[in-house]
Amino acid sequence: MSRLKKFITSALLAAAIAAPAFGSANAVTLKWGSRADIYSLDPDSVASTSNLAVLNQIYEALVRYDKDFKIEPALATKWELIDGKRWRFTLRKGVKFHDGSDFTADDVVASMKRVTDPTSPLRGNIPLFVDCQKVDDYTVDIGVSAPTALFLNDMTNIFMFSAKWLKDHDSEKPTDVATKVEVYATLHTNGTGPFKLESRVPDSKTVLVVNDQWWDTKKHNIDRIEYLPITSAATRVAALLSGEIDLIDSAPIQDLPRLESSPGIVVKKRTELRTVFIGFNRRDKLEDGRPNPFNDIRVRQAFEDTIDRDLINKKVMRGLARPSGSLIAPEISGYAKELDTYGKANPEEARKLLAEAGQENLAFTYLCMNDESINEEDICSGVANMLKRGGFQPTIDMGPRAVQQPKRTTGKADVFNLSWANEPTLDAYSLLSQVLSTRNGAMGVSNYGGWSEPELDKLVQQAAQEPDTEKRLALEAAALKIAKDKVMLVPLHQQPIAWAMLDKIKSVDFRADNKPRHWLTQMAE
Repeated sequence: MSRLKKFITSALLAAAIAAPAFGSANAVTLKWGSRADIYSLDPDSVASTSNLAVLNQIYEALVRYDKDFKIEPALATKWELIDGKRWRFTLRKGVKFHDGSDFTADDVVASMKRVTDPTSPLRGNIPLFVDCQKVDDYTVDIGVSAPTALFLNDMTNIFMFSAKWLKDHDSEKPTDVATKVEVYATLHTNGTGPFKLESRVPDSKTVLVVNDQWWDTKKHNIDRIEYLPITSAATRVAALLSGEIDLIDSAPIQDLPRLESSPGIVVKKRTELRTVFIGFNRRDKLEDGRPNPFNDIRVRQAFEDTIDRDLINKKVMRGLARPSGSLIAPEISGYAKELDTYGKANPEEARKLLAEAGQENLAFTYLCMNDESINEEDICSGVANMLKRGGFQPTIDMGPRAVQQPKRTTGKADVFNLSWANEPTLDAYSLLSQVLSTRNGAMGVSNYGGWSEPELDKLVQQAAQEPDTEKRLALEAAALKIAKDKVMLVPLHQQPIAWAMLDKIKSVDFRADNKPRHWLTQMAE
């Protein structure tokens, strides 16, 4: 980045933080700093937990999780499974969209049609969906391909739009961040949630104000939220310490001791549900036209043999991550302890395997992001050094998510990082159906590498149809074992998360899913 561009960016950030909230001198304002901006204001535009975590202040689903991750009513007051084929939802009456219009069954039908459109990046979030039918103004039937209650978990991330608003603004089709498809809903919102959009300047500031017409009992005391993306960790910490912002949801782990010892600062930390792993391009050819060496399992095994997870945790993650041989965290349903194993790094064995495969000194591009996983830049540097000792020749392609995500999703990366929290399902079925399954319709929508294991696909399909929980989890464990044995992905760790805030924030909901719920936040007035 040029000096001029850095200066302009810093000036814009300073202006965004310092800008007064006109007409709100007595407003209780939360200045919320994060390490990256959201991709879009359209919740259907990208399968990103971080994007939805911001937008769930604005939009709502039919059901939501309580503090114990149990399903509770939201825009629907009750539901029942009929004939094992359809969920009947009774909708909450008296709910208003931010534009004042009523929430009815027509809005649910339009929202479900939009999110399950073949072009929707979120269609894989509800792989069991079949159709949605209006019964009356406040009742809908949603057809499913299997009777499992996991469908309700999936629905916690499916947000409701106003059907009329979508039609009036030519936004009935979903947008897509990866292919740069944008419509009115990319930069505008109309939800039912506790906060509504006042203004947005991408990469600078997004302002939300309280929705006084919200249907739920108000448990927060916030009038205004200013969401401020601050990509520089040092700048983010400095802004908090100076009192220019109130909370950062991505406190740099290397700065936690300093923050914890600073007067007036409160730090909350824990391990996240999210597992970070490395994936491979598994198409017939790499982007440069070479026959793909990563389709040889010996190459993938050699790759994993070079990785020292414990050293990454010690040196890069400050001992705060949980090194893992499992693709899912222990808290996720379907976790199998016997699959959570990994060997010590063995670069000599890696070189031997590469020689057997005829791939000595294998050169490739390793795609990384500087604003996605915690300390990803340092992870990539460390992994690259380990790979070189094992006989690989990686070239790191580093950049922000906005630039790198399209490369990852369209097969332009040889090797890439990926992370998955199994949200909102909180079950291994999420990873198995959306990431590990062969891409086909609603399955494998986040299968960025183009891999395909028919035996795994069969087990995942059986799991989807199995109503008995114990039997379903056994099928999922068997599928995860295939993924591990085939080295489809190389898990590194469950990453740590830390929020740091001024002590003027009296209470904040901090959970393992790392989703801010500021309708539960209380600040000193």
